[in-house]
Amino acid sequence: MSDILKIDGFDKAIIGVQEGIQPRLVYDLWKMVDILKEDMSEEDALDHISYNITGAYVGESTPVIVDTERTLEQIEMD
Repeated sequence: MSDILKIDGFDKAIIGVQEGIQPRLVYDLWKMVDILKEDMSEEDALDHISYNITGAYVGESTPVIVDTERTLEQIEMD
């Protein structure tokens, strides 16, 4: 098993581990935003996460980021 990858600076946003052949850390998007909002606006935090974190694929051990606030209905409306 390879090492589990962490996103630097976001340990407090970890909400679990995705089980499987290659376990991956699971992060709460909105906890990540809260961490970044110490230094930037919410909009800038979301842009930063989208561009610099969710857009980076580093293999099978890439961490998972979960939007814990959107409902199925909201997703279907997008």
